[in-house]
Amino acid sequence: MKFIFSQMAFFMAQQSNRRNIKFMLRFTIFVAALVLLYSYLFHAIMENEGRDFTPLTGLYWTLTVMSTLGFGDITFMSDTGKMFTVIVLMSGIILFMLLLPFTFIRFVYSPWLEAQSNAMTPRKAPKDIERHLVIVGDDGSALSLALKCDQYDIPHVLLLDNASRAIELFDKGFKVVLGDLDSIDSYAAVRADHAALILAMHDDMKNTNIASTAHELSPDVPMAASIQREESGDILRLAGCEHVYHFSDMLGVSLARRVFSAKLESNIIGRFEGFCIAESPAHGTPLAGKNLLEADLRSRFGLNVVGIWQGNQYMSARPDTVIDGGAVLLLAGTADMLEKYDRSVMPPAGAPQPPTLILGGGRVGSAVAATLERRGISFRVVEQKPALVPMDNDRYVLGNAADIATLRAAGIEETQTVVITTHNDDLNIYLAIYCRKLRPDIQIICRSSLDHNVPSLYNAGANLVMSQAGLTANTVINLLRPGRVFMLTEGLNIFRVPAPEDLIGVSVRDSGIRRETDCNIIAVQNGGHIAVPPDPAAALKPGDELIIIGAAEAEQAFMARYYH
Repeated sequence: MKFIFSQMAFFMAQQSNRRNIKFMLRFTIFVAALVLLYSYLFHAIMENEGRDFTPLTGLYWTLTVMSTLGFGDITFMSDTGKMFTVIVLMSGIILFMLLLPFTFIRFVYSPWLEAQSNAMTPRKAPKDIERHLVIVGDDGSALSLALKCDQYDIPHVLLLDNASRAIELFDKGFKVVLGDLDSIDSYAAVRADHAALILAMHDDMKNTNIASTAHELSPDVPMAASIQREESGDILRLAGCEHVYHFSDMLGVSLARRVFSAKLESNIIGRFEGFCIAESPAHGTPLAGKNLLEADLRSRFGLNVVGIWQGNQYMSARPDTVIDGGAVLLLAGTADMLEKYDRSVMPPAGAPQPPTLILGGGRVGSAVAATLERRGISFRVVEQKPALVPMDNDRYVLGNAADIATLRAAGIEETQTVVITTHNDDLNIYLAIYCRKLRPDIQIICRSSLDHNVPSLYNAGANLVMSQAGLTANTVINLLRPGRVFMLTEGLNIFRVPAPEDLIGVSVRDSGIRRETDCNIIAVQNGGHIAVPPDPAAALKPGDELIIIGAAEAEQAFMARYYH
């Protein structure tokens, strides 16, 4: 009963619903008046025919005729009565069979269902929630972050101002609170003053309003925001944001790091707690054709082979894994170890590298170009919007990347790497298939806007895919739990966890982590000491933290095996 009354209160609180109820009352009064009029005329015509009936019989006859039931037990004898019957019957068809159902559905039933759904959508976060993440937004990046929070048991809530969107996400299992984004009451409802972080994920102007309103309630709670333009960063900081992220630029930098240089040296793609993660192509090295046990990189250079890319497939490193000529090794070690490895294994640099092809000159494409320029790697950008193509710059090609003539003019037949950066995933899939057909031997690095399109991009021929949604999620998780997650590529992460209680006293070799979860331990840290690579025979001790690499499924398997 309490729930029904709350629905009724919510239903009647909206002015449009009150207006609908008034309209339905007027319609009902009109129908009732028409029924009474027909009942009166029934008696008048029957008296003219010399017959007499009770008032209840008149009402009975009117309703049976208007509802088209027409039992036929009471009929007129005269033509006037029969004509009157036809009029009553036709008006009943219009009113009861056409107008009444649609009017009721439009003005009562649909608003009631909407009010029922709105009443079910939470208006407040749980009273005991604290040290949680408040996500103000509902785009793909926000939802990816919410799912990541579930994976790492981080309390969180999504604050939305769109009722239909809130209902949709609530039905899908997201932790949603409905409220106005420019109202301080909404932030009180999500207990923003007890949060660990407030994250605004709308456009720059709306984020400024969100930050200013939330800061008024909770000035001591850290706030972060995404930005679309660099100049907006200062404005958001003045509004109260401690952290501002230009995720498009960050994605461009991450994509550019995956481009191999002409020197064929190992390419450091991330630094993590004093050691590096690097990719190293096996092509042209003495390692091609050997398995990892025969290569013996651990004893020769101190490096740990934590994984291997075969085409677009990532494989966990095992002693019997054969290094194919087209494979790319994923190495973990210090910068000195990698430099020693490069000097010993890599052949001398050959001819100058042809320009890397960047398809798309928007924010992400521009960030890729700027990063490659800093690395000393030549590039050429294909962009079809004249406004994004600088004048008198031969590194830009104006045209459609889906046009073979444009791609040839940009150097598709000579390049070794193509970076696809448009914000349209459908177009990116098309371009990946097209480039792979034109050049089966090149490296294709691709951007994905949404997580669910990542498998399609790999199937289209991309060697590496990174999504802005995944990058955003991992960035915020690292802000909440520093050093816990590092994304190498979409679906492949380095994460840090305390040594599971089940493995205390067990050596890395005997732990069975790789066998049971397909994860690989990169390093073991205890206090300020970090072992890279870890000693396989050393037993894990209380206080040890494991730094692990694994695909998304392997990471979930590890967490399910040891922490749930």
